[in-house]
Amino acid sequence: MSDLTYQTLALVAYMVAMLAIGAWAYRRTSNLDDYMLGGRDLGPMVSALSAGASDMSGWLLMGLPGAIYATGLMEGWIAVGLTIGAWLNWKVVAPRLRTYTEVSGNSITVPSFLENRLKDRSRLLRMASGAVILVFFTFYVSSGMVAGGVFFESSFDTSFHTGMLVVAAVVVAYTLFGGFLAVSYTDFVQGAIMLLALVLVPVVGVFVTGGFAETAASIRDVDTARLSMLEGATFLGVVSAVAWGLGYFGQPHIIVRFMALRTAREAVAARRIGIGWMMLSLFGAVGTALVGIAYFQQNPDETLTDPEAVFIVMGQILFHPLVAGIMLAAVLAAIMSTISSQLLVTSSALVEDLYKAVFKTDASDRQLVLFGRLAVLGIAIIAAVLAWPKSGTVLDLVAYAWAGFGGAFGPIILLSLWWRKLTAPGALAGLVVGAVTVIVWGNVEALSSQIYEIVPGFVLNTVVAVVVSLMTYRENPTIEAEFDEAIRMLDAEGPAEESARV
Repeated sequence: MSDLTYQTLALVAYMVAMLAIGAWAYRRTSNLDDYMLGGRDLGPMVSALSAGASDMSGWLLMGLPGAIYATGLMEGWIAVGLTIGAWLNWKVVAPRLRTYTEVSGNSITVPSFLENRLKDRSRLLRMASGAVILVFFTFYVSSGMVAGGVFFESSFDTSFHTGMLVVAAVVVAYTLFGGFLAVSYTDFVQGAIMLLALVLVPVVGVFVTGGFAETAASIRDVDTARLSMLEGATFLGVVSAVAWGLGYFGQPHIIVRFMALRTAREAVAARRIGIGWMMLSLFGAVGTALVGIAYFQQNPDETLTDPEAVFIVMGQILFHPLVAGIMLAAVLAAIMSTISSQLLVTSSALVEDLYKAVFKTDASDRQLVLFGRLAVLGIAIIAAVLAWPKSGTVLDLVAYAWAGFGGAFGPIILLSLWWRKLTAPGALAGLVVGAVTVIVWGNVEALSSQIYEIVPGFVLNTVVAVVVSLMTYRENPTIEAEFDEAIRMLDAEGPAEESARV
């Protein structure tokens, strides 16, 4: 069989497995709570790997290796910031959010939690939150479709648009029918495939390029700065890269996994599993880029036209076509896992936080699940239209959406869990200021070239939310009781390290 046949077989087998999981989940989904949150029945292993896979997306195997291949380890500061941010997110947010969302109206989305937590009768906070999710996730899903198109273009010599449509069709199918369970369990499988591939490529690649010393020497021959995290870096550049970690506190597709844990206690095991997976994956992505630099320096007759395809090309060079096909499936897994999570959260924002809030519907669960599935389809179509021109790199598109959520939701989530005096007007003002700051800053070259837009968005959001809350705070016995009950549940369920009174 030809190389292409082997690789195609591996990819077809992977896609069939994803659709099979979607069919299994479809049979276990009977109401909106099942469709959006899986009935709060995820174990720590599935929660950890599904959160990691939905978090990392195509940028882990394409965007990050491409950036490091092009400019060197200076881009590794992003990985440092993300690791710190993810650890803090599991430590600080996960257990409290799990208990508080159950105490406060059994909330199943981030906007519904904020409304219930702050007793916002105007519904403005919920609708504004849903609108922010809708806008930024449409861009985020679009970035995943761009990655899918680039993947097929680089791997199978198809057109960008054909590849994009194939990825969109499969991921929409299992997300539309299987909902949260399908997304979580496919993410679990995809996370395992991604880890295996990211470990194998740099390990085998180092042997092919002559060992660690020879590999490092080849990289230095290209540019001595490629092996330095500081040479050529600026203070604001390092701050911008590390600030990616701030984004974790506001990513709805990640923190919804915290809400779906069986108990708050399981956040501890999930944190350890998730951070272990993340560190190995990030080291693998960095190692793949460095091995790629060395390999193409040693083999000048071979060229790499697109830096973001370094993982794909190295997999095809280093392994038997069937194994290379599994490597390709890892890239597809990274892309599809994130698209599916984002589609589901955007669907929930449309149905749970905009449609129900505006129309105050008494629709049945069956009707709401149908609306959710139609929303998945509609958002996918809009995202595909945005992705069609293939404007911007995967990393650039992800960076903008990541900053949008981190700047809009991050401070509000933290304050809602740890500060009693946050008010609905304060949260709404902070959220709007954070989102607008990211949009304006990210689209003004003179500003975005100086520092990543998540930094001003996060800071201004926090300041505005605190100031407005102090101006509008009035003690509410119901809010106080729920805050105390969430802490009491945490104390009763979790170990001492997860409990703290504020």
